[in-house]
Amino acid sequence: MSVRRVWAVADKEIRYLLRDPRSLGVTLLLPVVLLVLFGYAINFDVKGIPLAVYDPDLTPASRDLTNALSRAGYFRLVAMLSSPQQADRVLAAGKAKVVLVIPRDFGADLAAGRPAQVQSLINGADSLTATVALGYLEGMIQDWAARRGERRGAPPGPRLPIEPRVRVWFNEDLASVKFITPGLAVVILMLLSALLTSQTIVRERERGTMEGLAVSPLTRGEILAGKLLPYVLIALVDVALVATAGRLLFGVPLRGLPLLLLALLLTYLLAALGIGLFISALARTQQAAYLVAFIATLLPTILLTGFIFPVSSMPRVFQALVQIHPATHFMVVARAVSLKAAGLSVLWPRAVALVALAVVVLGATTAKFRKTL
Repeated sequence: MSVRRVWAVADKEIRYLLRDPRSLGVTLLLPVVLLVLFGYAINFDVKGIPLAVYDPDLTPASRDLTNALSRAGYFRLVAMLSSPQQADRVLAAGKAKVVLVIPRDFGADLAAGRPAQVQSLINGADSLTATVALGYLEGMIQDWAARRGERRGAPPGPRLPIEPRVRVWFNEDLASVKFITPGLAVVILMLLSALLTSQTIVRERERGTMEGLAVSPLTRGEILAGKLLPYVLIALVDVALVATAGRLLFGVPLRGLPLLLLALLLTYLLAALGIGLFISALARTQQAAYLVAFIATLLPTILLTGFIFPVSSMPRVFQALVQIHPATHFMVVARAVSLKAAGLSVLWPRAVALVALAVVVLGATTAKFRKTL
């Protein structure tokens, strides 16, 4: 393989890109825009849950409980109900997701030292929010009861034989955006890389310039390498922009070795760009190549690679199938290096898988590509 010939093909591709500076600008800025939009939109931190309260007791104790729930920020008091029938209406209308029912003798039971009960009604249509809200509600009511007992001088309750002391590692404030953002970068790079290279070969056929490549002394490998090189450089610029935006806007750390991440990133990009080249070698029109690349990368990368849903929770057949997707492995690498400072001693199986997939994809593309019209 001649470096001079590869660079000649790459120079031709670069000149084509520079003739359309607006498309090049969109290519460079689109990943940052998508990161910002999805980074703020996709958030698993549930706060401000609409809360309605039915409180016929109206004692200082019941009002203190209501204020304690609304002050923390996890619940947002939207209505004080005047009758129990209103609970069904506010839940059905979606005005509130949680209704707290405080019984009429709540304050008297607490004053007399008797156990007091409250009822919580939760809209279970959104199971994720309902589960989180139930956990918040139970924990906050228990915390309020314990603090109220301490203020009144009540003796502490019986202690468990084991007292848990929790320390959170890697994502100390449990911010979902720090977990989502590295995975989102993986999704964006896969989509962008495949879309960029899906046009390269089929465009030559549509515009009639494949004739020049067919009669040239260029080998198939030199043509593909030259087509690939400019988009590797563009993807690296996109990575730098996305990493900077993730750090400045969302506070995503990079605790691992940058060189290790860069090496595995280049391998991932070669596999992702190779997928686009393979589609371009098969397609007959640019529209078909673009559509196939979009469908073949976006949905599988979002749904099946562990971006949102853990791979371990999928059926075993899908767990095996997703191992042939490069994003499945780099998703683990990006999160492990950025949050856990993981090294090659831990990530070597993922590195081997990425190298193997890149070799297979580029080899299949080379085998499929023909210097014919």
